[in-house]
Amino acid sequence: MKMSEYEIMNIVANSYNVMAENYEDWRITDKFNDLLQKFVEYLPEKGKILDAGVGSGVPSSRYFLDAGMQVIGIDISDTMLKLAKKNVPEAELRKMNILDVDTVFPEKYFDGIISVFTLFHIPRRFHGEVFKKFTRILKSGGTLLINSGTSGSEGFSNFFGSPMFWSNHSPKKTLKLVQDAGLQILFEGALIRGGEQQYWIYARKI
Repeated sequence: MKMSEYEIMNIVANSYNVMAENYEDWRITDKFNDLLQKFVEYLPEKGKILDAGVGSGVPSSRYFLDAGMQVIGIDISDTMLKLAKKNVPEAELRKMNILDVDTVFPEKYFDGIISVFTLFHIPRRFHGEVFKKFTRILKSGGTLLINSGTSGSEGFSNFFGSPMFWSNHSPKKTLKLVQDAGLQILFEGALIRGGEQQYWIYARKI
């Protein structure tokens, strides 16, 4: 039987709950600070940012708070949110599924939305819907930063000893879905950071 998106994301959440601390010890947390700085430069002073898939709060939310931004961070993992409360106590943190953002936050609420190293845990059949939800809660002129894999694939693997779900469209398809959501592309391309290649997009709500 085909698993629902909520069943899949429960597996993702439970796995991160189990291995979050080991995963955080392994990560290179400053590998894409240059991309975070570029994102900040697109935003107004003291802008309000949604970190969708906040994880431990490092590096993204920590970087934005240090830059004087307001941050709301959401995640589906209790353990990740526990780590985030230690690392970014100034942020507003909520346990939330990304698929529910438009039912919680009002339209035109955020100056910026970032969702990195997160989208590929959501079934790709919902990626276009996620981008439309992000567009709805972005202010006019607001900026979105996402990344995803560099090839189309979907399935489970073992990740730090736990089952993990991965789901990506091709970059060409991801780009089209972002454009179809009503966003203007500021930059798109495959970039290598910390020895890993990901597909990155900066886009603006027109």
